[in-house]
Amino acid sequence: MFTAVVLMMLLLVTGWQVAAGGPLAAWDESVSRGLRQPSPESRGGGWAQPAADLGSVAVAVPVLAAAMAVFWWWTRRWWPVMCAAAAMAAVPLVVVPLKVLFDRPGPVSGSGYFPSGHTATAVVAYGCAALLVSAVVRSGVVRWAAASVAVLLVVATGAGLVRRAYHWPLDVLASCALGGLLLLAVALLSGDRGPGGRRPAGRRPRAWPVPGSPGR
Repeated sequence: MFTAVVLMMLLLVTGWQVAAGGPLAAWDESVSRGLRQPSPESRGGGWAQPAADLGSVAVAVPVLAAAMAVFWWWTRRWWPVMCAAAAMAAVPLVVVPLKVLFDRPGPVSGSGYFPSGHTATAVVAYGCAALLVSAVVRSGVVRWAAASVAVLLVVATGAGLVRRAYHWPLDVLASCALGGLLLLAVALLSGDRGPGGRRPAGRRPRAWPVPGSPGR
């Protein structure tokens, strides 16, 4: 509950600052100008463009699909898979209306940049993949590695988006909060005894990891 409150407050504060043109939004834009390239079309992007592409549907969704397939093969449980798929499908349903509502100008041109769809896609896809992997392995090292890789992929996505002038930092931060809320919903709804839960005989039950819990 505490994690959900913090994420919700972060989303509300960033949205309020962007909508009101507050000092945090002004600072955000000032810092961004020192970090980004002149435009997304600038040559010599180096690591930034591949990193930004980690948040694209073409890259992130297949990773989630692979994790869903492994989870299904190992447990024969459909409910957590459906929860993860629903969270992924919810990303555009939530992000697009917010983009229209805030209509924030981009770093270079255009509007509708708050929040970042690529960042939200990365958070949900890689986060759900880590949850699914963590639910079928017994090794604590592997579970922590899965969570660490997911975090690194999200950080790389956000950094690439800012560097390539696709988004302001607050766009990325708000989407991290939004994606985190969706991850919490997945973790809570797809508990070990969720609807349709059926586990192969002889396999040890595993509690579904909740992000931010002491067991993660």
